[in-house]
Amino acid sequence: MTNPDTLRYIEVRDGDHTVLAAEVTASEEAGGTARASLRAASGHVIPGRRADLIDAVMDLPEVQASARLEAAVPRGDGESLERLHERTEDTVTRPAGSTTLVDADIPASGQPRAGRHPGGRTSGS
Repeated sequence: MTNPDTLRYIEVRDGDHTVLAAEVTASEEAGGTARASLRAASGHVIPGRRADLIDAVMDLPEVQASARLEAAVPRGDGESLERLHERTEDTVTRPAGSTTLVDADIPASGQPRAGRHPGGRTSGS
C-alpha cells in the first residue's frame, strides 16, 4: 500500500554541514493538514537561518495548499516559533518534553497575517 502523503526534506547548510533540517508531509488533497518536524544540529546557528527554514517550509506548494499545520520544534527555538506565529493564524503551542508542538491554521494563499510583510516584518519596521 502506498502512502498518500507527500514527504519533503529541507536542509539549511553552513558550508558542508547541515545545521537545520525539516521533514514535511502534506496530504495530496488540498485543505488537509501539513506536518513538519524541525531539527537543529548542536552549536551556534547564524541568526535568521531558523526563520529561513520556516519560510522554506511554509512556501512549499503542498503546505500552502493545506488548511492546517502541525509542527514539532526544538524547545527553546524562539526564532522558529516567532516566524511560525508570523506565518500562521490561531497558533497554539504546548511543550512536550524537549519539543514544542505547534497547531495552527495556514492563511489562504500562504499570505502573512494582516499587518505583516513577507519576510516577517511588522508594519512600520
